[in-house]
Amino acid sequence: MSEEFPKFPDQEELEKELSEYLSKKYGYRIKVISPMMMPQSKDAPDKPAAPGGVDKIKFDLKPEELEGYLNQYVIEQNEAKAVLATKICTHYNRIRFQRRKRGSAGETMVGRIKNNILLIGPTGVGKTYLVKLIAQKLGVPFVKGDATKFSETGYVGGDVEDLVRELVLDAGEDIELAEHGIIYIDEVDKIASSHQILGPDVSRTGVQRALLKPMEETEVDLKVPHDPISQMQAIEHFRKTGKRERQAVNTRNILFIMSGAFNGLSEIIRKRLQRQGIGFGATLQSKEEDSRLTRFVKAEDLIAYGFESEFVGRLPVTAVLDPLEVEHLYQILKNPNNPIILGKKEDFRSYGIDIKFEDEALHLFAQKAWEEKTGARGLVSVMERVLLHFEKSLPTSKVRSFVVTERVVKDPDGELKAILTHPDDPERLKACQLILEEEKRGIREMMLKRQKHYIENYPLVFNAGRLDLVVDQHLRTGLSIEGVFDETILHYNQIKVFETDFYENHGFKIHFNEEAINEIIREALLRDTSATAVCLEISRDYSHGFKLIADRSGQTEYILPKGAVLHADTYMDGLIRESYRMHPLSAGVTDK
Repeated sequence: MSEEFPKFPDQEELEKELSEYLSKKYGYRIKVISPMMMPQSKDAPDKPAAPGGVDKIKFDLKPEELEGYLNQYVIEQNEAKAVLATKICTHYNRIRFQRRKRGSAGETMVGRIKNNILLIGPTGVGKTYLVKLIAQKLGVPFVKGDATKFSETGYVGGDVEDLVRELVLDAGEDIELAEHGIIYIDEVDKIASSHQILGPDVSRTGVQRALLKPMEETEVDLKVPHDPISQMQAIEHFRKTGKRERQAVNTRNILFIMSGAFNGLSEIIRKRLQRQGIGFGATLQSKEEDSRLTRFVKAEDLIAYGFESEFVGRLPVTAVLDPLEVEHLYQILKNPNNPIILGKKEDFRSYGIDIKFEDEALHLFAQKAWEEKTGARGLVSVMERVLLHFEKSLPTSKVRSFVVTERVVKDPDGELKAILTHPDDPERLKACQLILEEEKRGIREMMLKRQKHYIENYPLVFNAGRLDLVVDQHLRTGLSIEGVFDETILHYNQIKVFETDFYENHGFKIHFNEEAINEIIREALLRDTSATAVCLEISRDYSHGFKLIADRSGQTEYILPKGAVLHADTYMDGLIRESYRMHPLSAGVTDK
């Protein structure tokens, strides 16, 4: 038996990968162009199409790596994170494996079951957030739809195939990329039938059946039959070319993820378990008990709930999300990556106001949100109710730092009046600084706990000085920690490129030490500019000064400390004077 080798990349694929690697490494936009790339004559065969689809997905994650990424953003829901990370990783790795094994146009295994996923959990527990995070991490197109808005025909509400067309738009009109995207359909429990013959249940069953083919494999025409613009475009194309144009999207590799609250499902599961003698008491009706029962869900329970057996069969993977308790909501607010606090900080930062939150205030927000019974969405609601008047009044005041305390949550009107009366209260400024230091400690502790991950992914950044830069930039801008790490690496690479360019342009080898590199990166981050621009600014007189030194001592290589960045002129003057002192001119010799 002959051994099968992975498909060797063609010339364009190699050039693209090298260009992206060098751009990442050196911080510039670099394009590798092979001298073999010659203009082709009209008679020459068409060149291979540029890589598309799965080749554009920067995907090299394993399930535990993706789960670790989700842990940075999502509190609890460990089972759901594990299921999603594992099955989605497997879905894309299997696609890449099959393409390499058989070639991009190779045959597909007949009867292959796709890892479509059903998420079950109450509102506000993070179902949509989880899927969006994964799609963003993988770089795949993503669209979300609401099952209650679909109809079987598409003339009322929406057509399930419209989601596939939206996926193409999200993929930038790249059909092959869209064919490897994720379609997320929420409130799927609302299309369950109650087994009545007449009424809305007929339509619900129709929507389920309309989803069957896209969830497995079908061709979705991009030209919508009832869209007059599409029809006119097709007629115009036929008039010009004499051929019918048909663009279609194959759904074979599109991953479908469904979700819903499934109220009442636990009772169906309870009755089945009691019939089987497992022994769940009928008197237990708490949400915790409902959640525990839902973990025992089987296909027969979903069919009893009102789904067609064919529909259930196309959702082989199920994950259950737990309801959020007060402590969970508090931990969400404490998470440095949570979009609720980051968003509110950004709201006030846009007016030049630095807002901080005391721990007691976060506990109160969590308690109030839990009482609303809407999960994490309740956090946004209660926070808006408390802070709305501060957001309206503080921008026109002298206040530039605002601490949300327990008193602010309990008596917002009274505290707003007190703050406006004493805008420069030193106690408030002191409290703001204390919270800032606490935030820094918390973020550093979080990064140190995940030290292995950061050392493996950001080895040039993970040292004490640069960690402080990352923490400060995260707190100052609200950018994600991963995003700040990427930005810091970009600046580091720009500094290294500048050192090389300086030698090539001026003949002097310079090397910034670690402290100097940190200062350059800090300045670039603060000014929102490139490290290259900072280096050019501080090195205006380097060449002239180094030449004076070389004339005396012959020195052509320099290790530049922090002072060479902070006080470039003073540092260079001192360097020249020291060189002149150490290498005085011989008798009878004068400077030119």
